[in-house]
Amino acid sequence: MTKPIIGVIGGTGLQGGGVVDALLAAGEFHVRVASRNPASEAGRALAARGVEVVAADLLDAKTLGAALAGAHGAFLVTNFWDPTQGPRETEIGTAAVHAARAAGVEHMIWSTLPDATLLTGGRNVVEHFSSKAKVDAVVSAAGFARHTFVQAPMYFQNFTTMMGPQPLPTGGRGWAVPMDPALRVIHAGDVRELGRAVAAAFTAGDRLANGSVLSVCGGTYSWNDFVATLNAQGHHLEVLQVPGEVYDGFYPGAHEMREMFEYFAECTYFGPDHAQHIAAANALVPGGFTAFADWAKLNMRP
Repeated sequence: MTKPIIGVIGGTGLQGGGVVDALLAAGEFHVRVASRNPASEAGRALAARGVEVVAADLLDAKTLGAALAGAHGAFLVTNFWDPTQGPRETEIGTAAVHAARAAGVEHMIWSTLPDATLLTGGRNVVEHFSSKAKVDAVVSAAGFARHTFVQAPMYFQNFTTMMGPQPLPTGGRGWAVPMDPALRVIHAGDVRELGRAVAAAFTAGDRLANGSVLSVCGGTYSWNDFVATLNAQGHHLEVLQVPGEVYDGFYPGAHEMREMFEYFAECTYFGPDHAQHIAAANALVPGGFTAFADWAKLNMRP
């Protein structure tokens, strides 16, 4: 029998790449990835693994039909930090959802985050959370036979990229943060493991409650926890709390991140419903997800 087709929009990024890995490992689906340039190195690498790579551009929803035609399911993720997407993230996500519905997709899985701006009553404007959350209602109302929401944690991978340790005024290295470093409110994980929840949701079909929210989480941490874990593994790091107005001057875009950390302190990363949404993901994925200590041991050598 022909395997059901899953279209992956964003299949060359960290989230989408993990989804492709998990779908291929499941062996139950024909995986099709949308790419602006199927002949690129990334496109050729996917094709070599048995993935169908088709020309389509998330920035132009009219082109997504080729990636979604005949697909049983679709996974959709947008990227706020891509300057071509960020200012239009809600618009782009909405158009892609409508394109998937028009193509006849039966099961839509949308990668979202809580509406931090709404949850804080507008005190913290966290666009890279809220611009995704605004698409949730579009997904629910679109008329898919099934829809599922997945939420990615704070990426462990950030500690080796944009959030790597920096020189501190103390002369040491580590992090200066605009929140109490003892607050255990940060839901974090290996972002590539999001794919395990996505593949399990497609496999479960109607055994999973329609409209479920799956929050993928390797653990709930404070900044002190991150530092203690790394130092136990041979690092020499520290964390300092700094006033918000000081943090805002650290780097371009710091204001957005400061608002995010203040949202964490008030509501936690995954918001007030985090316990049930984390439990839903864990119930669907046997063995759960990798903890920070195990990930760091392999990926952050002293």
